[in-house]
Parts: sequence; structure tokens; C-alpha cells
Amino acid sequence: MFRGGQKVLIIACEDDPRAIGKTGRILDEVPPGPLTGGRWTVDRISIWIAPVLCHAHELKPMD
Repeated sequence: MFRGGQKVLIIACEDDPRAIGKTGRILDEVPPGPLTGGRWTVDRISIWIAPVLCHAHELKPMD
């Protein structure tokens, strides 16, 4: 389970493969639901990469 603002490492990303290996922050304040297909929104990855949606198994907590 992740929390809003938590720093994560993106180990896989079906939404945008360019995000793999980069860090970002969880944008969601509540667990994801059916609107996002159960995926977490990760932001602040890069100036060139928009926020991405990632499944929990594609993310590794950094803190």
C-alpha cells in the first residue's frame, strides 16, 4: 500500500516504458479504484514524462 507523496522507484511501467528506472511520487491520496484500473498515479518523474499509471507490483517504495 502506498500513500500520497511517497517516493517510489518505477521498476516497470505498462503506461510509459520511458519511466522505467526513474523515481517519482505517488499522487493519489486514496487507494486506486476502477477508474484507473487499480493503478497508482505517479508524478514528478521528469519534465519530459507526464504522470503515469502503474500497478503496485511495478513500483518499489523508496522511503
